[in-house]
Amino acid sequence: MTYYLIAGERSGDLHGANLIRAIRRHDSAATFRAYGGEQMEEAGAKLVRHYRDMAFMGFLEVVKNLGTIRRIMRECQADLLAHRPDVLILIDYAGFNLRMARFAKQHGIRVFYYISPKVWAWNQRRALKIKASVDRLFTILPFETDFFANYDYRVDYVGNPLLDALADFQPDPGFRQKAGLDERPVIALLPGSRRQEITSILPTMLQATRQFPAYQFVVGTVSNLPDSLYDRLLVDYPTIKRVNDAAYDLLHVSVAALVTSGTATLETALLTIPQVVCYKTTGISYAIAKRLIAVPFISLVNLIAGYEVVKELIQNDLTPERITTELKQILPGGAKRAEQLAGYTAIQAKMGSAGASERAGQLMVDALR
Repeated sequence: MTYYLIAGERSGDLHGANLIRAIRRHDSAATFRAYGGEQMEEAGAKLVRHYRDMAFMGFLEVVKNLGTIRRIMRECQADLLAHRPDVLILIDYAGFNLRMARFAKQHGIRVFYYISPKVWAWNQRRALKIKASVDRLFTILPFETDFFANYDYRVDYVGNPLLDALADFQPDPGFRQKAGLDERPVIALLPGSRRQEITSILPTMLQATRQFPAYQFVVGTVSNLPDSLYDRLLVDYPTIKRVNDAAYDLLHVSVAALVTSGTATLETALLTIPQVVCYKTTGISYAIAKRLIAVPFISLVNLIAGYEVVKELIQNDLTPERITTELKQILPGGAKRAEQLAGYTAIQAKMGSAGASERAGQLMVDALR
């Protein structure tokens, strides 16, 4: 059978790659075409367009790039019709993918959605649009089953693919030496994978590092962004190291982390590293989001727990002073460290076991046969 996948960001590329491998185990003749990245390509997909061309963050950035987004969507629609796969598999990336779901449905192409759009966060009645245009929805967060049940929509909860990635993770015993680290404890800085996140958030993280001379800080960089971006931001911090595409190894040797909101907050929790969540966007995007967001937290950690496990410093609260205060609380000996780690244990119990990609892949193949 033929499968067409669309992922619009780095984490979607990772999960799409794992899904491709799982599908192939149950459909040896499977062929794949994708909008994604290097990892999906390495897993065997024919890459049509890289996600870096589509990764716009925040309402203002989307509005500014509407022309580009529409052009890419028209290209994607034409390519989908030219190849007419047995199924279109959409991975998160709601703004683009929900439109592609409707288009595919209108043209008689079956639609599966893996990793549900976060419709529970804002404009929740979009769940009805998903129900109308998506044949099967495969969810990865435990609370999503009850959410969609409110709209009389049965979904398949397959577990979280991050558990698969973590189960496969083998720490590099030589990581500290390769990264040029000394004997001091490490604090990880994970400023995100989008250019706008890094330029908005990393400078504030870096300012806070000056208050912790007993620790060494390491920035987790990503290969889809140029070194020159990090060079410019780190020019006044010559002692701060950076490692590329090695977030798990970095977290493994860290005692705490500053993490941009998103998938990385959950990865950090599942690796049991205390963290402070840092998030900032443009003033206009934040004002719009504040009016629309329907959930009390922005980190997956707190959303899954249902209460504040990790401190979220958002927009005007994200200052070097607030980072310093909160980070001290979760470092070894800090007043909130044990409490946060106990919260992680409860989250891990809710998440279940590894095998999400395998379960999703088998369900998809079985549904198509």
